[in-house]
Amino acid sequence: MPEMPEVEGLVAFLGERTTGRTITRASVAAIAALKTYDPPISALEGAAITGAERRGKFVVLSCGSELHLVFHLAKAGWLRWYDTLPTTLLKPGKSPIALRIALDDGSGFDLTEAGTKKSLAVYVVRDPAEVPGIARLGPDPLDPSFTRDAFAALLDDRRMQIKGLLRDQGVIAGIGNAYSDEILHAARMSPYAIAGTLDDAEIDRLFAAMQETLAEAVAAAAGKPPADLKDAKRRGMRVHARRGEACPVCGDEVRSVFFADRSLEYCPTCQTGGKVLADRRLSRLLK
Repeated sequence: MPEMPEVEGLVAFLGERTTGRTITRASVAAIAALKTYDPPISALEGAAITGAERRGKFVVLSCGSELHLVFHLAKAGWLRWYDTLPTTLLKPGKSPIALRIALDDGSGFDLTEAGTKKSLAVYVVRDPAEVPGIARLGPDPLDPSFTRDAFAALLDDRRMQIKGLLRDQGVIAGIGNAYSDEILHAARMSPYAIAGTLDDAEIDRLFAAMQETLAEAVAAAAGKPPADLKDAKRRGMRVHARRGEACPVCGDEVRSVFFADRSLEYCPTCQTGGKVLADRRLSRLLK
């Protein structure tokens, strides 16, 4: 799933290439992806794009102050950019393309989604806050106003595992499964630590790890075209999706805990005092 750094990279790329361009065609190939009907998708045609911004993991392309194309790429979605957009007709249900946007200079992009579970979401709204996922977003972790004390206030009295809290978009916007693994590894903290029980030193360490990990990832994504962002993300991971490899800090084996639709990765030596966490799949089988 693209997370804050990759979405930031997409927004920068789109802002540079689409601002000032006019949308000539907006074609929906996967009707389930379109979550709004007023304004209609056709309202985008003839509208000039005035800017691009990120809200959490959402991309917002604005056409003035009263019309916005918003999309969330979900777990298996991506953006495919074309300097010259293909002229082939879209066939609903026959390709991974969910949406095609054509621009007046012949360029444009497709939103695509792999797999059978379709979660990519597209909205055409008058105000981005009309999108439910945006309306409930917590603070952005790289916003200058998001200080260490503001972070500590979010943790206070929460009986919630820190891994889950970092991934909760209503608490902190933009962090997902991959970067929460990376942040916790950098902070030398168990994913099962309870948020409300962290002491001041642990909060300091976690906040610094979050800021540094995300800032480095945003810098690594800057200037890259969409086709290169996924590989750049994978190369930057130290534990996430590195099961069985050596931890780059201590050399211990990176381990996984599997859940129904995801896994987490961690280093026992760096994060759990050498303890190997139980594999949830095996635990369920033994019950």
